[in-house]
Order: sequence, then C-alpha cells, then structure tokens
Amino acid sequence: MSVSTANAHRFRFRAAASLLLVILVWGAIGLRLAQISWTHGGTFSNRGSRQRTVEEVIPARPGDIVDRRARLLATTVTAYSVFVNPSCIEQPWETAQLLAEALELDADALFRKLSENRQRQFLWVRRRVSDEQRAAVSKLPLPRDVLGLRPEYLRHYPNGSLAAHVLGLRDIDGRGRGGVEETCDDLLRGEPGSRRLSRDALGRAIAIDEVSQSAPRSGETLQLTIDGVLQWQVEQELDQLMRERVPKAACAIVMDPRNGEVLALASRPTYDPNAAGNVRDEAWKNLAVAASYEPGSTFKPFVVAWALQTGAIDRDARFDCEQGAYRMGRRVLHDHHPYGELSLTDVLVKSSNIGMAKIGERLGNEGLYEAAHLFGFGRRTGIPLPGELEGTLRPLSAWTSYSTGSIPMGQELAVTPMQMITAHCALANDGRWQSPRLLRGVASAESFSGRTPRFDLSSVVSETVEPEVARWVIREPLVQVVERGTGKQARIAGYRVFGKTGTAQKIDPETGKISHRHHLSSFLCGAPAEEPRALVLVVVDEPSEGGSYFGGVVAAPHASRILEETLRLLEFAPEPDRLAADPATPR
Repeated sequence: MSVSTANAHRFRFRAAASLLLVILVWGAIGLRLAQISWTHGGTFSNRGSRQRTVEEVIPARPGDIVDRRARLLATTVTAYSVFVNPSCIEQPWETAQLLAEALELDADALFRKLSENRQRQFLWVRRRVSDEQRAAVSKLPLPRDVLGLRPEYLRHYPNGSLAAHVLGLRDIDGRGRGGVEETCDDLLRGEPGSRRLSRDALGRAIAIDEVSQSAPRSGETLQLTIDGVLQWQVEQELDQLMRERVPKAACAIVMDPRNGEVLALASRPTYDPNAAGNVRDEAWKNLAVAASYEPGSTFKPFVVAWALQTGAIDRDARFDCEQGAYRMGRRVLHDHHPYGELSLTDVLVKSSNIGMAKIGERLGNEGLYEAAHLFGFGRRTGIPLPGELEGTLRPLSAWTSYSTGSIPMGQELAVTPMQMITAHCALANDGRWQSPRLLRGVASAESFSGRTPRFDLSSVVSETVEPEVARWVIREPLVQVVERGTGKQARIAGYRVFGKTGTAQKIDPETGKISHRHHLSSFLCGAPAEEPRALVLVVVDEPSEGGSYFGGVVAAPHASRILEETLRLLEFAPEPDRLAADPATPR
C-alpha cells in the first residue's frame, strides 16, 4: 500500500471517530436535557417565570390630619425620587459627575457608592427631589436603562412648625415618628396594594398583569381636637415668652375641662417637620408630656380639696402660720412672708407652706398619698402622644415624716404638665377626672366632612371629690388667688378668672441638692369660674432674664393672654357688669 493510500485511510478513520464522538456527546447532552425536562421541567419553568415577572408593591397614600374645624395640618403630595441601574453604567465617574451636579451631591461620594454596588440593578441616588432637580435630571444625556425617576409620596406640613410636637412627622420610608403620626400610624398609613409586572432582559417593565393587581387603600383622615387658629396664637405667645425670659424651655397647654379636649399644645424649642434634617436634639422633646418637675404650689389645691372631702378640715378652718417659721420634727418650715392666723382660703391665696403642712398633718401620709393618686399623679394620662412619662409618686412605704410637710407644698413628687392641667380640669369639671382627648374622630378619606367623623374616641372618667367641694375650691380660693393673691397679673376684664401660681426649685445637676439659682415657674388659670370653659397652663424652665422667677410674674401674664384669646375664639362673651366694674387688665 502506498504512503498516500495509508494517509487517506487514517484520515477517514479519524474523521469517522470524531463524528462518532460528536454524536455520542450530543446524544448524552440530549438525554440529559430530556431527563432534566422530565424530572425538573416544572421547577425551572417556574423559576424562569419568576425571573421574567416581579411583584411590585404599590404604596398607599397616608391620610391627612386636620384640626377641629377641618383645617389642613398634614397632607401628602407626590414627589419624584432618582434611581440608577449600576450594572448598566459603563462610565461610573462621568455618570457620578453628571448626577452630582444635577442633584447637588458630592461627586466623589456618589462615585464610591456606584462602584461599591456595580452588581446591583437598582440603587437610590436621591429621594424626593425638588421640581428643579427633577427637571435637571430629565435633561441628562444618560440611557433609560441607567437612570430613572420614580414617583413617591412626600409628607407635607403646610403650616411649617405649627403644632410640630402634636403632629410629629413621617420619615423618608413613610413611617410615623413622633406625635400622632407615630401613635396613630396604623390609621394613617393605609394598606399598600400590589401588581405583577413582566420585565425584559434589561429589567424594564413591558407588561402589567391587571388580573393580579390589587389597589392600595389610602390612610384614614384624622381629626384632632386642636384648633389651628388658637394653636397659632399660643405659639406666638410662647415665642414672646422665650424672647423676654430666655428660659431653657417652655410649654403651654389649653384644655376644655368639660370633655378633656386639648385645644392647643406647644413646646419650645421646636422644629419644622418639613426640614427635619436640621433639628437640634433638644427640640424633639415634647415638654408637655415628656418632662417632669416638682409642681410646687400648683399642687396645693388638690390637698385642700381632699382634706375637705374626707372631713379632715372644713371651709371655716383657720390655721396659725407661726409668723413664718414652724418646726415639724427635726425640720423648720418657712413661708415667703410671716403670717399669723390665716383662713383656709388665705392659705391658698397667700400660698402658705406652713398652713399646707398643718393640713398635711391632719390628713397624714395615707390621706396625702390617696389625694395624689386620686387626681392622676404617678400614672400616664393616656393622651395619644409618644414619650409620655408617669411622673414620680413614690410608694407610700417610702414616705417619711418629712413627706407629711413636703407633699402638701408640692415637693417629693414629680408631675408632667399634662398631668397637672388634667388634674385641675377635674376640679373645674365638678370633681370628674377624665383622660385628655387629642383625637376628635377618624373618617375615610373619601367620606370625611370635618363635621361628622365616622366615630369618636372617648375618654376615661373617674370621680375625685364631690361637686360641691370642687366648685368651692375653684370659685373661692382659686378666684381669690387671681383677684388679690399671687396671680393678680392674670386678671381679665369681664371674666371671673381662677388660677394658681407655682415656683419650684430644681435639683442642681452638679451637687444633687436643691438649687437656689435654678427654678421652674408655672401658672394655671381658667375661666369663667361659674362655668369653666377653658384652662391654660404655662410652664417655664429656668427663666434667665426679666429679674424674677416667680410663676405669678413669669408665666401668669402669658397664660392670661392665651386664656383671653381662647374665650374669644369660643365666643364666650365677657359679663357686661363685670366688664364695667373691672379695672384694666394688667399686662
């Protein structure tokens, strides 16, 4: 056989062997594919379907918040957020520069963010951009598979900082933070919907499965007891107080004693929920519910009322105030001024510590503890605001003979402003204590009218003292406090105003002892005495200007102006006879 013939045979053999090998390989592959299709076909089919389709959540629109007259306090608008697909970005640095210029971002930081997420198909660049930024992004020379704009809901507070501590805010992910936004989040947030989308290889939506689509349900509309106009007046007055007295902090509350409705509530310092990124830490605190203090003399009316209720004293009782110095065991109590014998009314009018200590001796620690507990101290009021404190009411077993003299003066316990005004509302409401109300009603967004909420949220009610006792405390000693006592600066022409001053020494944080430099001043007033329609409490923490720290000087004028404005808004006219007889209201 020639060499050429042998080579031809070897070539044909190799070709046949190669062909046979290819047939065997592809046959094996075909058999394996058939096996996979037979045993796992359904699984891979479902997986492929899931990769082509995606369930997308449709956010619900949070419900609005309105005041008692249906004025808008919080609403939701649509804003656009910018996102990118990092896996499709071919030039990360150039892309980062373009986006940074349009969105006012740091280009280096954005470049690092894009580089660290190169494998992702979705990445937020900036949420809820302005209209100007949205327009700038729309003009960027970037492919649609790289850059996109997505509509999102943005919470908006049309009145800026008005009632910020009542409302709270919603964070960038739509969760309620602070105020009723947090406590009523389950009502306000609504129920999200969903839809099934089919996407192409680049992740772009190409079809919507309308059969599987469920519509979102908008949040409820929340109606508050707050009056927006009165709230504005209160905040203006509180701002003036901050300028004049330069305290560390202050708060004011207005309540209707007949039903416990909170008509206004403000705390300083404050913040604008539309610009929550620039808020000082201390501004988040709502002093009305999240701060406690020794109440001082504003606590005294409850001791007197309970002593009358239990028969420990009567209205005609008189007390020897020892000319300003009285020994109780190992301690000596003092009054601001030396008094001799005082009537029960004058013990409150002149705020005699010695007279109150003698009432405390008649009640005993058990009676004093019962009075404090009965009027709601040592427990939360139940107002729907986050961060409410219980105050401090130590167990009776921890009380000593010192407590017998200290508690009647408003010492050895701590209260919140909300507890204090709620307790005074009980006296003004014929002895009926009720939890404060902030929510007037809730309704669906479609049916809300502002006048007929779908349902009301009721208060917890309990009895404290008999109506005759409560009325006497309000109409006699507390009226006299304003007419001739420490609260004269709270008089309002045409109205019979009642009130009580409070001036408490704070604990020095450096020494842990009672400070003679740091004070908390407060004043509580209401009107008209015969039929109380509104109560006002103003609390001022460490006033530093104005030459005085007494509650009747620091807080009373501001509380009086708030009360006068409240009565005007309630259309409760002054009495013509009193208007003619009263002197001009001191301011």
